[in-house]
Amino acid sequence: MKWIKRIGLGILGFVSAILLIAAFVPKDMKAVKTVVINQPKSLVYGYVVLLKNQENYSKWATMDKDMAKSFRGTDGTVGFVSAWESKNDEVGKGEQEITAIQPGTRLDYAIRFMEPFESKATSFMQLEEVNAASTKVTWGFESEMAYPMNMMKLFVDMDEMIGADFQFGLDKLKTTLEK
Repeated sequence: MKWIKRIGLGILGFVSAILLIAAFVPKDMKAVKTVVINQPKSLVYGYVVLLKNQENYSKWATMDKDMAKSFRGTDGTVGFVSAWESKNDEVGKGEQEITAIQPGTRLDYAIRFMEPFESKATSFMQLEEVNAASTKVTWGFESEMAYPMNMMKLFVDMDEMIGADFQFGLDKLKTTLEK
């Protein structure tokens, strides 16, 4: 009986230590990636301002060809919502809304994930003219991992993992617009 008690206390101590450590691990997640597209800023902006065009370059849009999609509002304007629902847990269910537009320069989004877990994030796409024929596009993402899930950040570089998906999208955007 004493060994069962010792095992129980050991497990309790281990779990307590993990929870204590997780209390000190930052919850924030950020990813920022860039690409230079050999097209004028006005052309690039005209394409990325339309949220429906993300279907042509977003990593997540390519993960499930049978994903259900719906849209609300006028694309390219504040308040436009693109929603998705997939049976693929890596895609899940959620929606993205344009929350702010600085014409020709920046787009801000609210992202609301509903399945396989609920969370919220913000994202942005910023454009900067390199020269008359080239545009630097920066795509960023910010969110928080709930406690104690933030403990995963000690073992997995979440920022790089998410950033790789954004870089995939930017590289595909570059290929699409430079055709």
